[in-house]
Amino acid sequence: MFANIEEFSYNIIELAYLEDSYMKNGDNKSIALKAYAKINLALDVIGVLENGYHEVSMIMQSVDMYDKVNLYVNNSGKITVKTNLSFLPVGPDNLVYKAAALLFDEFDIKAGLAIDLYKYIPVAAGMAGGSTDAAAVLKGVNELFSLGLSMEELMERGARIGADIPYCIMGGTALAEGIGEKLTRISPCPDCYFVVGKPGISVSTKYVYDNLVLDENTKHPDVKGMIKAIEEKNIDLICSGLSNVLEDVTVKAHPVIHEIKHRMMEAGAGGALMSGSGPTVFGIFTERDKAEKCAEILREEGLTKNTYVTTPVNCAQ
Repeated sequence: MFANIEEFSYNIIELAYLEDSYMKNGDNKSIALKAYAKINLALDVIGVLENGYHEVSMIMQSVDMYDKVNLYVNNSGKITVKTNLSFLPVGPDNLVYKAAALLFDEFDIKAGLAIDLYKYIPVAAGMAGGSTDAAAVLKGVNELFSLGLSMEELMERGARIGADIPYCIMGGTALAEGIGEKLTRISPCPDCYFVVGKPGISVSTKYVYDNLVLDENTKHPDVKGMIKAIEEKNIDLICSGLSNVLEDVTVKAHPVIHEIKHRMMEAGAGGALMSGSGPTVFGIFTERDKAEKCAEILREEGLTKNTYVTTPVNCAQ
């Protein structure tokens, strides 16, 4: 998850704490969860549906960057949210609150729930940070209160509050269709290193989709070709097939995205792409030392505010 040894050591300490916390609460009244970020190896927009949503075809991939979500049952009868980022809402507008409230209302749960959310995934970055936190809460509430919902049943409920939430519940490598809720698990991504860089800007997903023009000049990703490349574990084909139809919109508004991609390629990336609606960019490397050097260059040149070296996560964890 982290880009240097100091951060890695800190991560081990944090994980040990989380695991120890869970073990000590063997009464099943608290749980600690990791909410993994995602990137898109391919992102196509096919058209606009009658309900106004965009129909998509995407290859989603979990990466070893995650927020930490701790849930504690209490007797308050209320859902409360605390987070390490002061600018995030902690009331009903927060997706983790909505996720808990969805199950509390459906199953008439009278207990209280305290949610401690530790954000490490960059916010408004095209990495599904809010969605993956909500997915973790759905899984956690299901376990804490022994609701007995299957993964598919959780995914159906997650789709009611966010299109990316069903994928975040599933995790790993998947084809997402429809508005993102129709999921098919595909072969795991081969071993590699992702350099993930977010510049010091945020992007509105609504702005990007509102300004997307689909016409005869639109270059659509070869999603089927990407699936084949992943199945064959062919890193070169994966790198050459990276494509995101939303890039044109976001890059026009924020040219730094193109600069980051260009710098990653100069540093030895096999391919580089914007994730989601941006502005996060990732580059794919087969050698960790080259990935680390690329991350160092991005930091030194000030192109990215948040920079990580990470790896694929190939199953729901």
